[in-house]
Amino acid sequence: MSDTVHSSHTAQSSATAHRYEVADSSVVYSGRVISLRRDMVRMPDGDTSQRDVVVHPGAVGVVALDEQERVVMVRQYRHPVGGPLWELPAGILDVPGEPASVAAARELAEEAGLRAGRLDLLIDVYASPGMTDEAFRVFLARDLVEIPAAERHVGVHEEAEMGITRIDLAAAVDQVMRGEITNGLAVMGLLATYRARTDNFRNLRPLNSHWSARPTASG
Repeated sequence: MSDTVHSSHTAQSSATAHRYEVADSSVVYSGRVISLRRDMVRMPDGDTSQRDVVVHPGAVGVVALDEQERVVMVRQYRHPVGGPLWELPAGILDVPGEPASVAAARELAEEAGLRAGRLDLLIDVYASPGMTDEAFRVFLARDLVEIPAAERHVGVHEEAEMGITRIDLAAAVDQVMRGEITNGLAVMGLLATYRARTDNFRNLRPLNSHWSARPTASG
């Protein structure tokens, strides 16, 4: 059986598929990181319908796997859910034009105090495509080296009390299945790493593969 996902709803060819044109668009809110765009979209029945889109710059995450096959996890307070979550080192793409791999290496250094001798592309994901254009790219970091304490980034705000630990990859996957690790980026990154390990990571894509989903709009 092929690993490719095939839709059973393929009667409508690409030549006759409806084009979801935007009849009108406006930014109704602009914040520090995100903005909210209101689009009026032409539907197949000829009507127009409102779609509110959270515009996001995109993000990167890192599965840092050491020689004992332990994964580096951080614990950070997340205000929208009212508590801390176990997560991967991660951050938003807030430097225009910066390669995602460079951003990932910086987040690994800042949040985990580590440099990677090897960085590979793991997966690309849309965060919640029904409401936002946020996409994130997750990398696999190996050959980890500790950054000397005197050279480490000093976190502020939520990062000031960020916890950090290392957990066996299989144990982390077990925590995902028990609902103990629930951050979406972490869940997908851990499961992808667990799967990729079965063939000794031989089928990973090139590090700087094209990423068409990376958001380019700033709102």
